[in-house]
Amino acid sequence: MSVTRLQPNMDHWQERVQLAAAFRWTARLNMHEAVANHFSLAVNESGTQFLMNPNQVHFSRVKASDLLLLDANDPEALNHPDAPDITAWGLHGSVHRRCPHHRCVMHVHSMHATVLASLADSTLPPIDQNCATFYNRYVIDDHYGGLAMEDEGERCAAQLQDPRKQVMIMGNHGVLVLGDSVADCFNRMYYFERAAETYIRALQTGQPLRILSHEVAEKTAQELEDYPGQGDRHLAELMAILDDEGDDYAN
Repeated sequence: MSVTRLQPNMDHWQERVQLAAAFRWTARLNMHEAVANHFSLAVNESGTQFLMNPNQVHFSRVKASDLLLLDANDPEALNHPDAPDITAWGLHGSVHRRCPHHRCVMHVHSMHATVLASLADSTLPPIDQNCATFYNRYVIDDHYGGLAMEDEGERCAAQLQDPRKQVMIMGNHGVLVLGDSVADCFNRMYYFERAAETYIRALQTGQPLRILSHEVAEKTAQELEDYPGQGDRHLAELMAILDDEGDDYAN
């Protein structure tokens, strides 16, 4: 079913709609954490202005018009009437301020990624195609320092200067996924959770792992990076399903 959307008089409307769809699908996949966790998207060239979910609203209820428009350089951000969650501001504000090359930031405590982050060795070995997607393309933070207030956010952002590293496995915490757009970031978050699940389930068998060679793992990761349009098509299909169902995410 084709849906014609009326565009309200709000800035960055298409970006808002895409981000709202990502919230809805993350809830459907049970990758959210009650009214915690946060997504953000930079909307200016320097990356300092960004959209983010309002404070403690369930992902399944977030609408395009609900999203906050924040400025990472605004020292009064937490004093406004519609202030964001303090940990969301600390983490996402720091990343957008320090890492303009990372346009979209998604932080979740999804089950399998968090299990991986809880292991003494949080390495994700390339045991299948999904795992190989992330070969040499993540960082492991093993210095968890409590809730992601501004100091903790700055510490995390300092480890994300390499544009090639688009996942942070946050030891004892969860996962931070980065992307060029909502579609790119959501697609990466989805596949990281799938990869982590494959690895955790493989460990549960107690059997030896069949690990790809460096050459094959790197070749696979590069091929998937160059695969045309998968993230865009993934999100477009999810939005089409929401539209067919008459969902109000784009309101």
